[in-house]
This record gives sequence, structure tokens and C-alpha cells, in this order.
Amino acid sequence: MTSGDDYTVTLPRKRMGAGVLFTDATGRVLLVEPTYQDDWEVPGGTVEADESPYAAAVREVDEELGLPVKPGRLLVVDWVPPRIGRTEGVMFIYSGPVRLRERDIVLPAGELRRWAWCTPEQADERLSPLLARRVRAAVEALARGTTSYLENGSPVG
Repeated sequence: MTSGDDYTVTLPRKRMGAGVLFTDATGRVLLVEPTYQDDWEVPGGTVEADESPYAAAVREVDEELGLPVKPGRLLVVDWVPPRIGRTEGVMFIYSGPVRLRERDIVLPAGELRRWAWCTPEQADERLSPLLARRVRAAVEALARGTTSYLENGSPVG
């Protein structure tokens, strides 16, 4: 390495994702059903190169729901260890706006089948176990006015 090289290009990189937690007055969360997998998801997706997690959450919600929203505060940061076929990652969940105009939701053809308001029990059934833990932690952080740090969907510390 020469003195002009940036050593940071040799450092490890992590996969990142960002989503938005939308809730209604009864405590239900908004989930989307992708066409490409069995488990449902929180609206959101992959953070692209040179994009902030917040900007990714804004972009993904617009792409997935057709909603130009301004997410609120950060609710959860979750480090996810590597597993077969997937690298380690860092996932972010932001709070959604308090009022969501359901009539404005437009799902992208071919990517999402549908969306639904889900009770905590329905969310547990539809989400992967990891994402169910993350969503529960996000709902709790929203209620407490805090931000939670998780590892593999479980609180640390």
C-alpha cells in the first residue's frame, strides 16, 4: 500500500437494510407480503452503496408503497450474524408517520402481493422469527420513546 492509498477500502463491509414501522391507533403494524419469499416483511429494503440507511428507508417505502414519507426517529439497530448463504448485516427500523393514508398505497406489480395491518400475534405468524423479534423490539421502543440495540433480534445489555 502506498502512502496515497486509502486503507479503508480494505476493511470489512456489512450488508445493511432499513425499514419503517407503521402502526395504527390499535397497535397493529403494517406488513407487506413479497412475491419472492414466504415470510412477510416490514416496508423497506437494502441500503445501496453510498446511501444512508435513512435515505434507503425513504426510497424503499416510496418504491414499495408509493408513499413519499419522512420517517421519524430511529427505533432499532440490529446486528445480524452471518449464516449459510447470507453475510452479516446491520438493520435499521425507523418510526413511520402517525397517520397513514391507506388509499394512497400503491403496490409495485411483481414485487409485493399485498399489505395488511397485523396484530402482534398475526405479525409473529407472518414474519420470520428474527424479524418478528425485531418488530416487537421496535414497537416497544416506539412506546417507550427509546432506541434499542439488538443482536440477532434480541436486546443486548
